[in-house]
Amino acid sequence: MRNRALKELRILLVEDEEKLASLLKNAIGDSFYSFHISSNGEEGLEMFKSLSPDIVITDIMMPNMDGLEMSKEIRSLNADVPIIILSAFSETDKFLNAIDVGVVKYLIKPFDPDELLDYISSLSEKLESKLIKLADDFAFNTTKKTLYKNGRYVSLSKNEKIFLSFLIENYSQNEMIKDKKIKSLLWGDEEVSNERLRTFIRRFRQKTSKELILNLKGFGYQINKLLT
Repeated sequence: MRNRALKELRILLVEDEEKLASLLKNAIGDSFYSFHISSNGEEGLEMFKSLSPDIVITDIMMPNMDGLEMSKEIRSLNADVPIIILSAFSETDKFLNAIDVGVVKYLIKPFDPDELLDYISSLSEKLESKLIKLADDFAFNTTKKTLYKNGRYVSLSKNEKIFLSFLIENYSQNEMIKDKKIKSLLWGDEEVSNERLRTFIRRFRQKTSKELILNLKGFGYQINKLLT
């Protein structure tokens, strides 16, 4: 059970010590779906944006951008992704700053890789429980607002995430979400034509699947078959 849950996870390690990064990858990297390494905060932030990992593990002291600065930036993009701090320091101020940016675990170097793996394993059950299966082999993580197709990450724009999340959260077998509601949700008080909404839906379907979203002209849109 543990191995299956871990195999679904995408891990991003941000660590400028090459030996430690290599040690962790060799010791626990094969336990996960993917294990990516970055050597500084700036690169780590860009990798976070492109990969949308399930868990971030980062050192504090790094060139270009330290781990706490990077964590703050990540928190502005995703308030829920677990962040684990690795540090050679145990000063109270570092620890309190880590708490301020929502770090879930603070490990003091040196540490046993198995300790890190055990903790990630405890997180994996919580993350897995947030995954909702959709039609056409899609799955949506309601915590991270991320979409997957057969386990592979599907990149969505901010409005596409809002749209899909809203359809899932408001799913009812006998009801559809009205066009007017979707326009208001995505564009606020802005005047939006029906053609603009249709273009948005068409591009969303091109990126995902024609099977994922159902619509009935004049009635609205609905997520296709929330599966259990």
